[in-house]
Amino acid sequence: MAFDRFVAICNPLRYNSILTPPRVAKMGLGSLLRGMGIILPLPILLKHFQYCHDNVLSHSYCLNQEVMTMACSDVRAHSMYSFFVTLASLGLDVLLILLSYVMILKAVLSIASHMQRLKALHTCISHVCVVLLFYIPEIGLSAIQRFTKNFSPLVQTVMGNVYLLVPLLMNPVVYSVKTKAIRARIIRVFVK
Repeated sequence: MAFDRFVAICNPLRYNSILTPPRVAKMGLGSLLRGMGIILPLPILLKHFQYCHDNVLSHSYCLNQEVMTMACSDVRAHSMYSFFVTLASLGLDVLLILLSYVMILKAVLSIASHMQRLKALHTCISHVCVVLLFYIPEIGLSAIQRFTKNFSPLVQTVMGNVYLLVPLLMNPVVYSVKTKAIRARIIRVFVK
């Protein structure tokens, strides 16, 4: 999405020639392979452990850190690997997003008109909000699972569901708020 915003702002007239369907398909395939390469080893590693604790998960989905707590085997190596994978994937994503936005800011600041700068930056605000809505619950859930031992199961369950549902539910809301009619209606509801 950040690359899409970069091309839309820096080369709007060449957008369709830069982001052709085959190129977008290759980027999507690369993203899919990266995701599979990061996630696929985790269940394979979990399969080799012996489990002696209750097989009841507190989340509505299978969370790697929670499954590790059920194992009777030594899971330190697996825990370090999964923590490294989380940091590496999150770090790479953040680095690429920051790089694209630095390039976008550089291009926007070179625009002469103040109104054109604001219009260009306005197109990026929704994307930044969606990125934050995705990463903040993920970081919070990962920190709760890794660094707190005596934390309320209710908080862990709520954070797990927030991580799972909020980015999906808020994504269309964030992008639709840019529409003037919807924005005016929301303001009218809250101003009453």
